[in-house]
Amino acid sequence: MPRFLTLIRIDEKNAPAEGPSPELMERMGVLLEEITKAGVMLDTAGLKPTSEGTRVTWSGGKIGYTDGPFTESKEVIGGYSLIQAKDKAEALEWTKRFLETHEDYWTITAEVREIEEG
Repeated sequence: MPRFLTLIRIDEKNAPAEGPSPELMERMGVLLEEITKAGVMLDTAGLKPTSEGTRVTWSGGKIGYTDGPFTESKEVIGGYSLIQAKDKAEALEWTKRFLETHEDYWTITAEVREIEEG
């Protein structure tokens, strides 16, 4: 079965300062338990803020390092999931259900991409 990586993109500047609500965390926990029991979830995690990250760039034959926060970026990767689904339609359905656990004030983009095998 194919594997899919979902990158969760958020606007750090407009995310709630207090983080996800307890209700959101509860709904997300229920969904993650369901997707794990279904044998689909391989790995998932949220990421620390970009203020704690470093970008490493290769350009012109040289390595460059830029410490966060990455203020020039509107959206940043806030988390990911790695799932194994029968097809892209199933991967998109699980992603839709994940996004729907969030309250209306969240703005999230999920990029779903199949992993190249071999």
